[in-house]
Amino acid sequence: MLHVTLRQLRVFQSVAATRNFSRTGEQVGLTQPAVSRAIGELESQLGIRLLDRTTREVELTEAGRGLAARLDRVLDELDQALSDTQGLATQRQGRVRVASNPTISAHLMPQCIAACQAAHPGIAVVLSDRVQQDVLAGVRNGEVDFGVVADPGDTPDLHTESLLTEPFGLVCPPGHRFAAMQRVPWKSLARERLVLLGPTSGSRRLIDAALADLGVDATVAMELGHPTTVFEMVAAGLGVSVMPALALGAARAMGLQTRPMSPAVHRGIALVRRRNRALGPLAQRVWDLVGE
Repeated sequence: MLHVTLRQLRVFQSVAATRNFSRTGEQVGLTQPAVSRAIGELESQLGIRLLDRTTREVELTEAGRGLAARLDRVLDELDQALSDTQGLATQRQGRVRVASNPTISAHLMPQCIAACQAAHPGIAVVLSDRVQQDVLAGVRNGEVDFGVVADPGDTPDLHTESLLTEPFGLVCPPGHRFAAMQRVPWKSLARERLVLLGPTSGSRRLIDAALADLGVDATVAMELGHPTTVFEMVAAGLGVSVMPALALGAARAMGLQTRPMSPAVHRGIALVRRRNRALGPLAQRVWDLVGE
């Protein structure tokens, strides 16, 4: 196996051009003995003489001429590749693909994207709004750079970074008995028809766990895909709902009542990306900005 170094090749390239060890040493910042040693090591690795050296001159052997003829192009391409790669670190324009579930997409990501446009106007954040299971699938298969989700649970193949926690709240019509309470006990949901987001949402697993932990045998009357649809059903008097705090402002804007619940149950929101896969420089900037 060859162990040829880039320095050996650059020393040989210079010697092939100057035909002089002293001038090569000046060009590459080495002493004349170090230049001679680098050439000797290269010849030893290749198993063939590249130079004929006398006290007066340096001449390329046939093998040396063949290597020199191809080396300029190879090193030029390598220099360009390294320059292009280095340029990625300072890249200022491009697309970053992010996925998040509907509640986060509607109530958290607009501010994040606006902040990104202000801080990095050359970066276009392309947001994909989808149910949480599809967000996680998109992260895993590389369809998106990263996701913003409710507590993803046990995901050893993903790297997660916590952003914030928020409580769940009760949503009901204005005339409902819960509207007269300051806090709504979870246990009181046992006598209510619940209108909830479906099992693919990020919140549903946490809501079901809270009901089970508190011994509440609730009736889930409807399972829907989007918070707005949930609120329309509640406004029509078809039940009450439990939603994360991020979504409660939209419920109040539709004329519904919202109340904190007792005991308080929280969900976390986290950034997720593939484990052991570094983000590109642009995606890392957006990740950091959302984290801030």
